[in-house]
Amino acid sequence: MFYMRKVISLFSIFLCFVISTNADAYIDRQSAVVRIMNKAAGKVQLVTIPVGQNAKYEKLNLLVRSCKQTDPFDAEDYFMFIEVSKDDNGKIFSGWMSANEPGDNPLQNPDYDLWLVKCE
Repeated sequence: MFYMRKVISLFSIFLCFVISTNADAYIDRQSAVVRIMNKAAGKVQLVTIPVGQNAKYEKLNLLVRSCKQTDPFDAEDYFMFIEVSKDDNGKIFSGWMSANEPGDNPLQNPDYDLWLVKCE
């Protein structure tokens, strides 16, 4: 009986360790692919932005701080933390975006829409 409790106890500790190490596993990626729509011109363009580098698109200044992919064994999703500023307005957005849920935290601007497509 004592031996059985010891085995169950060790197994439950092992199981907790496995679950805790895999639960929130993300893979850091080097660049973010974003889709930007200029509402006034009616044009949409894909732009690849390296993580940690400033990128310019028309009047927007884009800085991707982080781009992550979910663990390959989970449902595929991508997340990015981006800071967006406009030449005449300063910072207009700062936050996380998800490729699978673009409406959760969108860039809301009268001139541009921006959403994450994937991380590479």
